[in-house]
Amino acid sequence: MTEAPHVPVLIGKIIEAVAPVSGRWLDGTLGAGGYTRALLDAGAEHVIGVDRDPLALELAADWGKPYGDRLSLFHGTFSTLDQATDRPLDGITLDLGVSSMQLDLAERGFSFMRDGPLDMRMSQDGVSAADLVNGASEEVLADILYHYGEERASRRIARAIGTARKTAPIETTQALVKIIESCLPRPKPGQSHPATRSFQALRIAVNDEFGQLAEGLEAAERVLAPGGWLAVVTFHSMEDRVVKRFFQARSARSGGGGSRHRRPEIAGFRPVSCSSLQGMAKKTGRNPPDINAMGLVQDEMMNQRTAFWRRDAAASMAESIAQALQRRPASSGSPDEAEVLLPQLLEAAMPAPAELAAADPSAEQVLDDMAARRADLGPRSAARG
Repeated sequence: MTEAPHVPVLIGKIIEAVAPVSGRWLDGTLGAGGYTRALLDAGAEHVIGVDRDPLALELAADWGKPYGDRLSLFHGTFSTLDQATDRPLDGITLDLGVSSMQLDLAERGFSFMRDGPLDMRMSQDGVSAADLVNGASEEVLADILYHYGEERASRRIARAIGTARKTAPIETTQALVKIIESCLPRPKPGQSHPATRSFQALRIAVNDEFGQLAEGLEAAERVLAPGGWLAVVTFHSMEDRVVKRFFQARSARSGGGGSRHRRPEIAGFRPVSCSSLQGMAKKTGRNPPDINAMGLVQDEMMNQRTAFWRRDAAASMAESIAQALQRRPASSGSPDEAEVLLPQLLEAAMPAPAELAAADPSAEQVLDDMAARRADLGPRSAARG
């Protein structure tokens, strides 16, 4: 693995977009080290590699030796990436989903193409996919398959799982694959494997991927320096919707209308247009003159998308001023106008998580379901199938 490291499909586009690469970066999904190595080789002064998978850190301790103290490693999820640094960062990369390293190892249980234990735990700790498949009610399983995998046959598959586990526990990936295949028609040439959506849904539930994503985006906002880069690579449409809603809320592109007494909004991020991406960029109409078009790269074959954004200096400045005001000693007199208005300015620059899905009902349902799942595995709504 170290002799022929996996090279992420879109790393070249990211390097081109932010060139020249410099300063301190954080790779929130270290994996086999594709992004980290590319950033270091392109000129980053220092890169922090973050991963919840102990194997990724073990491998990095070996291949990272030539980089010396330019590379540091942090064991944890990218939802806590702000704990990995005590200084502002110039850039953050997040490549969402399962890594090729994890898919390639049958014993990790991520792949429906390889027989192995039904595990799917990125951290190698906690509740496994086998625990979920054998322990959750049919209603909960159906709900997970429908919401996290967009599997229309979710009820049918959940019933089949419930029937099969009465005879014996479902403990391997191929045992689950056979159950799923029995519920769905044989795929036509060019169609995805019948187990694709179900395996995706179980992996997302086991690893709380949407919860990690929402918290990770907020953590990135906290540690990025003014003008810092945030590149997020998504693989499927649900991830893409959550990321888009976050950036739309943070870029204050909500449009006009409403009360004239409404507090002014300040963008926490602004979308960035990159000349090297214009040939492949997807653009959503015309933007206001002071906001460039979002650079969105799509690889049709891999179904991956990369959004490039930069931390807005105005929001960072408002945040710093508000923090400074909070540190000031209390005065005997009444607060001045700045002390009253600046906290409101800060609040406007940092919308509540509920605003992430304000303009997209499908994303709102995903986030609502995510919140419920994190509290318990009780069903939220009847799944269809």
